[in-house]
Amino acid sequence: MSEPSPITVPSGIPALEAAAEAPILDRAQVLIITGMSGAGRTRAAAVLEDLGWYVVDNLPAQMLTHLVGMLTSGPVGSGARRLAAVIDVRGREYFAALTGVLEQLRGAGVEVRVLFLDSSDEVLVRRFDQVRRPHPLQGEGRILDGIALERSLVEELREQADVVIDTSELNVHDLAREVRAAVSSPGEDVLRVSILSFGFKYGLPLDADHVVDVRFLSNPYWITELRHLSGRDAPVRDYVLGLPGATTFVERYADALEPVLAGYLHEEKRYVTIAVGCTGGKHRSVAISEALGARLRERGHRVQVTARDLGKE
Repeated sequence: MSEPSPITVPSGIPALEAAAEAPILDRAQVLIITGMSGAGRTRAAAVLEDLGWYVVDNLPAQMLTHLVGMLTSGPVGSGARRLAAVIDVRGREYFAALTGVLEQLRGAGVEVRVLFLDSSDEVLVRRFDQVRRPHPLQGEGRILDGIALERSLVEELREQADVVIDTSELNVHDLAREVRAAVSSPGEDVLRVSILSFGFKYGLPLDADHVVDVRFLSNPYWITELRHLSGRDAPVRDYVLGLPGATTFVERYADALEPVLAGYLHEEKRYVTIAVGCTGGKHRSVAISEALGARLRERGHRVQVTARDLGKE
């Protein structure tokens, strides 16, 4: 018995199943960066921007609802899903509205957190002296007058903050680590490794942190059947990795990189470029780059492999 034809709307176009579920949108995240002037708000914003957050500095509190609406109204993948807004006393009378705006957003079901940065008066005075700028609320008085007035204005907000970071004893790297720990999801705090193959005859990559010379391996260029291929082709890859010492080099170099990459991550260096070079950047360097990238991925690193000079010959 044949099944009945599906209902069509209009004729010829199958109707959607009634049981089909609408796609669930990822929940937008909103983080308010606030606190004392000179406590490190600019550095915190830069860290979040590196993590992929959409960062807005010195935003009037009343504009926050409109900006959040833009985030939450679009489909998944249509734009930023994480907003970090720096809102502080530079907004003058607009800053006073922040508490009410936060209540409004939370009442609407928006996930809003407040990151409050603080520091001792002594440290704040020293920092303002170092940059030779007045406190935004100083007016005709002293720096301490501006700090005291600001503390009175942000006291309630500090008590309600989700995360408070005292930066008195922190350098810029320590602060970055604290901010990342406060906002990062598991597995997000990783180092991005870029492996770039190149040809020495075209010059060294300017942005290389490490340069690896694989010209100690026999050159497939001198084998007629392999000359027109590249290190991405199986015959060349198998030839290069089958050479004496090739796989041993890849494994030991990956081992040697482990403490280096861990050290970079600890010192807040989030991107590293490893340049692998041979004569023309077509055979050996490409094959070794791909193999090294595979080894590092197996060890949990985020790796991108590119071939700078492939096709130049």
